[in-house]
Amino acid sequence: MKVSEQGGLALKLVSPGFAGVPDRLVLFKGPKIAFVELKAPAKKLRALQLKRRKQLEALGFQVFKIDSYEAVDRMVGEMVR
Repeated sequence: MKVSEQGGLALKLVSPGFAGVPDRLVLFKGPKIAFVELKAPAKKLRALQLKRRKQLEALGFQVFKIDSYEAVDRMVGEMVR
């Protein structure tokens, strides 16, 4: 996985009782932390996922929607710079 190749961790995120939370927690040295929602190509975030994204961004976290290999590369590139 691209994240581990760059020295980071991509942890499966499970949040019982708090639906709509992104699928992964991505961690790099720094500390650099982001939440990642994995989607099939061209699929959109559901309304609750959009709400959670806004909540996390309001707290200062980055939230990425990944729906392609290119999106993975963009996210990793942004986080490791």
